Amino acid sequence: MVRIGRIAGSDVLVSTSWFFVAALIAWIMGPRVDQVQPGLGAWKYVVGVAFAMALYLAILLHEASHALVARRFGFTVEAITLHFLGGATTIDGEARRPRQEFWIAVVGPITSLAVGAVALALWFAIPEDQGLLLLVVEGLAGSNLVIGVLNLVPGLPLDGGRVLKAGVWALTGKVYVGTVVAGWGGRVTAVAVVVWAFLSSRDGTVVNSVVLVIVAMFLWTGASQAIAAAGVVRGLSGVVARELARPAITVPEDLPLAEAVRRAGAASVPGSMTGIVTTTSDGRPVGVVSDEAVRAVPEERMPWLAVSTVARSLVGGRALPVGITGEDLLAALRRTPASEYVLLAEDGSVHGVLATADIVRAMRNR
Repeated sequence: MVRIGRIAGSDVLVSTSWFFVAALIAWIMGPRVDQVQPGLGAWKYVVGVAFAMALYLAILLHEASHALVARRFGFTVEAITLHFLGGATTIDGEARRPRQEFWIAVVGPITSLAVGAVALALWFAIPEDQGLLLLVVEGLAGSNLVIGVLNLVPGLPLDGGRVLKAGVWALTGKVYVGTVVAGWGGRVTAVAVVVWAFLSSRDGTVVNSVVLVIVAMFLWTGASQAIAAAGVVRGLSGVVARELARPAITVPEDLPLAEAVRRAGAASVPGSMTGIVTTTSDGRPVGVVSDEAVRAVPEERMPWLAVSTVARSLVGGRALPVGITGEDLLAALRRTPASEYVLLAEDGSVHGVLATADIVRAMRNR
């Protein structure tokens, strides 16, 4: 990846595959440039590269619009990447409401259609003797209008799929239903693209067919990943953290590990494991001790080690509200993967310890 700047506080990255695309576009446009402006020789490929740069600038505007609206809704945009198939905006977190999903998605195609419309208006205003300029503007108008329309196809991972997801989500109140419907839309679209590639190959246009197959693979993979993720969301939809919480004891940070383990064992009841949460001198929870960390310490060393030496800090997402459920719980797990989390009551006291293994077990039993 090559970093070329920042937009909306996010890095703009260009994949090395872009250079291949630029060369491919230059090669494809070469004969057309010869028709418009004969005698350029090898310079005709420079025109193709210039068009590729202009096209990807328009794609960058498409992705930047996603980033700006996402930031408007309070999301962090990690990066904008330009690659072989266009571009992608990496947003930290998932939309919390259908309205957010809709606007973050639909603004991209709207931007492409607007760029295409402006380019089309310019094409009518440019004098006929400006052949190369007309060629580039014509290409920008056509490509952006096509990008805008194709991105509205109702199938994930296209923007239109996210729009469909938002609509079904709003109607059903269940985000995973919207994702599954839009995911299958993406799979149907992928199959249609494969059929298109097969029909294209019959007239000898091998390059177009290869590109279409790559696009179909991209669509099928993205749609399948979305459907799989929806299954996880559905499994978590009925999971209530409070119900899965293991009992926990709180101990001072400087307490010997052996004593902390002894107290946890004394507090345990048959069939239940008791977690250990470390606290400051004023009783504020600051760490959680995993079973794996305890087992990794030789028994003879436990009396000489403070429990804080094997505790993992709660800073960064290991402390969760006791009432967290479903999609909010999934988002928390994604942000901070861990084996244990501490559930806190509204007053800040420790309610218990939530183990990832218990969440997975609950999902399997649903």
